[in-house]
This record gives sequence, structure tokens and C-alpha cells, in this order.
Amino acid sequence: MRLPRFEMGENARMALSTLRQHKVRSVLSVLGVVIGITAVIAVSSILVGVQKDVSDVLEDFGSDTLFVFKFQPGFHGRLTPEERMRKPLTLEDGLAIETDAPAVKEVSIEVFPRVGTRRPPSAARFGPNEVIPVEFTGATPSYERVLNAQIADGRFFNEAENLHASAVIVIGWDVAEALFPGSDGVGKTVLVNGVPYQVVGVQARRKGKFLRADGGDRQVVIPYRTYKKHYPSDDEHFLAVQAYPGMKAAAEDQVRGILRQRRRVAFNDKDNFGISSAEQIAQQFRQITGAVFLATAVIASIGLLVGGVGVMNIMLMSVTERTREIGVRKAIGAKKRDIIAQFLTEAITITAAGGIIGTLLGGGISLLINLALPSLPSYVPMWAVMLAVGVSTSIGLFFGMYPAVKAARLDPVDALRYE
Repeated sequence: MRLPRFEMGENARMALSTLRQHKVRSVLSVLGVVIGITAVIAVSSILVGVQKDVSDVLEDFGSDTLFVFKFQPGFHGRLTPEERMRKPLTLEDGLAIETDAPAVKEVSIEVFPRVGTRRPPSAARFGPNEVIPVEFTGATPSYERVLNAQIADGRFFNEAENLHASAVIVIGWDVAEALFPGSDGVGKTVLVNGVPYQVVGVQARRKGKFLRADGGDRQVVIPYRTYKKHYPSDDEHFLAVQAYPGMKAAAEDQVRGILRQRRRVAFNDKDNFGISSAEQIAQQFRQITGAVFLATAVIASIGLLVGGVGVMNIMLMSVTERTREIGVRKAIGAKKRDIIAQFLTEAITITAAGGIIGTLLGGGISLLINLALPSLPSYVPMWAVMLAVGVSTSIGLFFGMYPAVKAARLDPVDALRYE
């Protein structure tokens, strides 16, 4: 049988009155709940924000695109000695895939310094303005189509400019904003590592910030042959393979077969290269964030447990202090369920207050992160708020049950004689 609403309201007012009468004791009792909920809200806001940001970045490259590198693209720990010793992919590998894989529509080939090479960061300069570091690579003209490089101003370089190793460049949105504030950079000449290039295009702003250098669009791309002319020793290649719609799985099998043959991998040996896609990398990242959230929840549960014990303690003290009051209520007709409901409502009110405070603090931390670190996206999801409310309420219900039952079992005669 449910309590009438006016009785629930009265119980809640009595609980709030108890909180006001014993401020310090109440604060100390719910401190663990506040800390636990704050931690869960703050961490979940960061993880959800970063996960969405990463997913947006990867989805921007298209669902039919495969990423091929000498080791597995995506998020991983320390490379094994075998992975570090792998030879790079080559231009010829990319051309062979484009020619011999029927399910492949087009291949983009990028070249950059060998992974692990110690070299000063690349810098782009125009007059007194400089951007450092920039993501400097050479690429085939298919980069624009395969990696969905939207052009905001100008155009992308073409095959003729690649064949003639023309000194042209396409720059990222934030590079253009920094080098040419308030003006159009197309047609101007910029220096990248001291070498002049004419700007033919500016890429539109990409989705997401977390995976970008300093949270911005800092790509500067020149034709593949131009890059090799200026940096002939750089031989690290990254391949982006665009499959025909609905043929990504077939394309992956064909790419794997071609590369195993070209890289002379024995039939019983593992691949000495990696193939991944946006969906696979996003799934991998979700597994990482899930593990982090689980670890945070386990740690936060310790604080919640301490908070629950504190609530039980304060409720037991409250039962002792109000023994005569309980006796009076039972003497004038209050039933056991009325006493239980009163003390459970008080316990739930205390922990719910801690949950609300923790949610507000966690939301405040998320807001501060957005203001202080714009490249680290963070927002509080509604499910986290609902989880915080549900958990804090459940703690009050669970840990308040024993004091409530103890109060309900008091004999009214003995309670009235209690001093």
C-alpha cells in the first residue's frame, strides 16, 4: 500500500529539518556519496565527450574506407620488437592494390617521415605569422576523394601537379586562420620548413578536436612527388583504401592477399601489416573508454559504500534520539509501515541530496574542462544524471532499511519511558 502524498511530503520535510538541525553530521555522512557521484559524473562526461568526438572524426572519413599501415592503425599499447622492425609499405603497394583488387574503388597514398625518426616539428610560416607544429605529409591527388577532404577555398592539387612535382600546397582550416587572419590565403606563398609552396586550397574544418594537433586542423598536404623530391629519404607510407559500396569486406580480403604476397608472408605466418576501418577503431576506443569507466565506477563505489555506512550511522543515531517521538506516534495509532516509511524517506532524502550535490559538482567540473581545455570535449549525458539519482536513492533505501526496521520494532511502552 502506497503512502498518501501528504505523508510522503511530511516525511520529506522532517528529513530536511533533520539535515538542517545536524548540518555537520549530515555533511560528513553523505560526503562519500558526493565524492562517488562527482567522480562518476565527471569521468563519464569526459569519456562520452571524447568518444563522440573520436567517432565524429572517424565517420568523417567514410564508412567504406580501410586504413592500411605497417602496424595496426588505431589505439594500442607499446609496439612489439617485431612491429618496430617492420619495413614500411611502399608506393608500389598502394598502386598494386588499386590495380589488382576488384572491390577497391580508389587508393590514397601518403608519405611522411619514418615512425620513430627524431626530427624537429614541421612549421608553416607566412610573413610574421607561424604555425608549429603542423601535420606535414605528401599525398596523391586521390586523398581528396578517399579521405573526404572538403575544400572550403580554392581547390585540391591535381594529377598534373603531382606528376610535375609542383610546389603547391593545401592547408588546414586552422593553419589558414593563423597564417592569413581576416584574408584569403589562396594564391599566396607559404614556407613549410623553409621551402616555399603556393597555396591552392584550404580544407574545410574537420569534425572533432581530440585527435587533432592541439585540437585544430593543422594538416598541410603537398603532392606526393613534390614531397619525395624534397625529402627523398622519407619512406613511411599510409594507405587509405576506398571500397565500392557494400564491398568493404571483400576489399579487405583482397588487400590482405595482395600485401601478403608482395611482402612475402608465409601462409602460416601472421600479417606484417595492419588493416582497420573507422568502425573498428571506434569500437576499439569504446572498449578502452568502457574499461576506464568500469575502473572509475569500482573506485567510486568505495566512496558510495562509505557514504552508505555514514547514512546508516546517522539514521541509527536519529532513531536513538527520537525514541520517545516514535513511542508517541505508535501510541496514537502509527503502524510499523508508517515508521519505516518515515525513516526510509529521511535516509533517501539525505542520499538524494548528496547525489544532487555530486551531480552539480561533476557538471561543474565538465564545464570547467570545456572552458580550460577546448580540445578535450566534455558534456554530461542524461543517462549519467539518471544513474546518479538512481544510485544515490538506492543507497538511501538499502542502508536506511535497517534503522527504519529497528525503529518500527520499538515497543511503544518502552519507547515512551525512554530518557
